[in-house]
Amino acid sequence: MGFVQQHPLFLSFFLALLPFSTVAQTYRNFSLGSSLTAQEDNSFWPSPSGDFAFGFHKIGSDGFLLAIWFNKIPERTIVWSANGDNLAAKESKIELTSNGVFTLKDPGGEEIWSPALAGSVAYAAMLDSGNFVLAGQDYQHLWESFDQPTDTLLPGQVINQTGRLVSRYTETNYSRGRFLFILQGDGNLVLYTTHFPLDDVNFAYWTTQIFGQDFALVFNISGYIFARRSNGSIINMISSDAPSSQDFYQRAILEYDGVFRHYVYPKSPGSTIGSWSLASPGSFIPSNMCFRILETTGSGACGFNSYCRHDGRKSCHCPPGYSFIDPNDVMKGCKQDFAPQSCDEAYPDTHLFDFHEMQNTDWPLHDYEQFKSVNESWCRQACLSDCFCAVAIFRGGECWKKKLPLSNGRVNNTDTEGKALIKIRKDNSTLKSEDPNKKNDQSRLIMIGSVLLSSSAFLNLVLLVAVFLVAYRFSHRKPKMNQTSQFMAGMNLRNFTYEELRKATNGFKEEVGHGSYATVYKGILLDNLIAVKRLNNMVKESDKEFKAEVTAIGRTHHRNLVQLLGFCDEGEHKLIVYEYMRNGSLANFLFESNRPSWYQRVQIALGTARGLFYLHEECSSRIIHCDIKPQNVLLDDSYTAKICDFGLAKLMKTDQTGTTTAIRGTKGYVAPEWFRSMPVTFKVDVYSYGILLLELICCRRSFDLKAENENQMVLVDWAFDCFKDGKLSMLVEDDKEALDDMKRVEKYLMIAIWCIKEDPSLRPNMKQILQMLEGDVEVECPSDPYSFTSSL
Repeated sequence: MGFVQQHPLFLSFFLALLPFSTVAQTYRNFSLGSSLTAQEDNSFWPSPSGDFAFGFHKIGSDGFLLAIWFNKIPERTIVWSANGDNLAAKESKIELTSNGVFTLKDPGGEEIWSPALAGSVAYAAMLDSGNFVLAGQDYQHLWESFDQPTDTLLPGQVINQTGRLVSRYTETNYSRGRFLFILQGDGNLVLYTTHFPLDDVNFAYWTTQIFGQDFALVFNISGYIFARRSNGSIINMISSDAPSSQDFYQRAILEYDGVFRHYVYPKSPGSTIGSWSLASPGSFIPSNMCFRILETTGSGACGFNSYCRHDGRKSCHCPPGYSFIDPNDVMKGCKQDFAPQSCDEAYPDTHLFDFHEMQNTDWPLHDYEQFKSVNESWCRQACLSDCFCAVAIFRGGECWKKKLPLSNGRVNNTDTEGKALIKIRKDNSTLKSEDPNKKNDQSRLIMIGSVLLSSSAFLNLVLLVAVFLVAYRFSHRKPKMNQTSQFMAGMNLRNFTYEELRKATNGFKEEVGHGSYATVYKGILLDNLIAVKRLNNMVKESDKEFKAEVTAIGRTHHRNLVQLLGFCDEGEHKLIVYEYMRNGSLANFLFESNRPSWYQRVQIALGTARGLFYLHEECSSRIIHCDIKPQNVLLDDSYTAKICDFGLAKLMKTDQTGTTTAIRGTKGYVAPEWFRSMPVTFKVDVYSYGILLLELICCRRSFDLKAENENQMVLVDWAFDCFKDGKLSMLVEDDKEALDDMKRVEKYLMIAIWCIKEDPSLRPNMKQILQMLEGDVEVECPSDPYSFTSSL
């Protein structure tokens, strides 16, 4: 592949004579009243020859894509889709109504997609070219898929100026991706990265640099792909070496990795190829993605902290000490697998770090310091002594420092002098630096010894012996074990001193939250933000809460639980130290700021469910949290939900399913069985989660005295009434994002109703809830949550 600025006159004339759209088509009309229902992969309308089909393609367990595909190829190859960003549920229907409207609706009758039409449709047709058309009474095409391409072009298809292709997100995810192919209004044909998830163009990594009016990008039926003027003259050849269209199916696609490729597939059943292959060895642009993208903003050809390697095709990799955030989506980048270097000058930890060399590797453009006329040893030391430095690049006597996140990573096999020095922990440990208290003790002994050695020789000898005896006793004495130390056995937690935490919080100055038993303060320790929970020493129950909280969460580790860092137990001073959550509580995020996006609320619902599932079924000592509510769900920098506050938690034995205990929790979230003579089970958390899920769906509190209508004051009652009366849109009124995803709104609402059943035996467990949320299990229609059938 490549492009040629000028072609011989006879070639231009020959190609210009070839038809650009289609030859005469055989129609198979689908008349008014025709419809397709999303069931399995067998609901479609074929073209007359059967080469193409229009219909539903199943994605995952319960999603359906309205699409066009090659119908005679075993591996279904999608060439156009309508709803990649909003998959249809099972039993959704695409229908050409009796009054000439063509629309895709979910099982509840909500519209998912419809084409923009300038009149009533008389019939629909799937053509042998792969073009799906909607025609009016005069047989004129009101709409056709060839005019609205997604990521693929077919022979006979033309893109006019301002037309574009958008890559899909991944190979199997058909939502909008990170790359665009545009024939701009100025005539320039350009491949862009985007400011994902927005469609705004970012960096042009391939372009024809030819400008003019009345240009078009043509994929003609002979398999040539080129840009031409309106008079038929060719201005750029994109691909010209394809085999015969008579013997091969063809397609050109802007793939999810950003490369535009021209593929062919043999039509003969006896062919030995039997799969899609490049039309010719060079039928793709650009030739090397790794070196075409060099963004000043954005991650580059691969995700942040990763690097790109080109071995005939682009591949993304993580450097040593890093791993993919999501192995199924490498463009999300890589994360560090070790604790980063501390910036606390009082306790340097440079001895814990070393470098891994990577030849011919670089992350250009994002250096924060550069040094000339230095050697490699100097470069290594400069990076090692700088806590911000994650990578140093050394090449030809020059040294560049880089900090996270790294971008534009690539391997350059022609750069024989350059190397990347990746800073990693020597043991790849995730442990923090050495305990400063231990270092202080050692320093005191050294200081005492130094003073003694400055005295007379005899006195020095006597006192030196004494010092060694004291040091020996000090290092071998058994630490005094209080009750806290005993129940903390086996937990990798730090025992802070009260003075340390007082200094870290600047005298407990900045309050970030409070409850019945405790107040939470913001602090800084070793350049890391921490949250210090100080239990009220005037409350008798605080000691019980302290031990319950530390015991419950001390042995847990999950991305949806707030991480416990340590504690302090000095007489009346009882404090618990957690990682700091920059975005505060879900209650503040949900009720006191601008309404969060529907996507954020969905992710928070999933994250909270995963955290509860871990507590109930996966951690070594299974835990009933007993106080799930928005105030006890915190949000980190990326708004990941993390459950906190285990002061009321109840630990369960492995084979224990229920327990009896005094009422715990917060009004409005407490399950009914707390008030009855019934054992308390994990289902009390399920009930609280159901209330929380309703609040996430509707973006309002479970009880609202300021509601315009008294029927809406109690969220549970109002939500069930809306569900029963089929008025779900009232729950998410003015929330366009949620209104565009009503099938998920309905599913989540049904899950919430199941969770708040008065009869705990009818509530699902957290594993079932998570499966329903993620679409792995169908959600049955719930009945009235107040119907209680268990014998009391």
